[in-house]
Amino acid sequence: MRLKTILLTGFGFFFLVLGAAGLIIPVWPTTPFVLLAAACFSSAPRIKARIMSIPFFREHIVNYGQRTGLSRKTVLISLVWLWGMLLLSMALTHKARTLCILPIIGLTVTCHILLMAKGRNKGTEE
Repeated sequence: MRLKTILLTGFGFFFLVLGAAGLIIPVWPTTPFVLLAAACFSSAPRIKARIMSIPFFREHIVNYGQRTGLSRKTVLISLVWLWGMLLLSMALTHKARTLCILPIIGLTVTCHILLMAKGRNKGTEE
């Protein structure tokens, strides 16, 4: 195995772990890390095929490539998880600034998720 392939595969797993953290951290940008991992794995087709067999990662990669947007299930899970964690954070914090900032973050991320859910090809067909 060439050094370039080894390095890219290592970076791919690193970015994949960062992308998987999006399952736990509600405001973490999952898709960019998963896409970076897929790009790194392009030099290792067997590993990329294994990653594509995992539905969570495949959905991000395919939806981005085809610009189809997010499924309703993904949007619902994302929004419930986001607001659940934000509400938990608000309940546990006692700082006024944090209590003001968290809803703003939540609304911003909600708008982002809803815009991503639309996809780019859906409105262009005539």
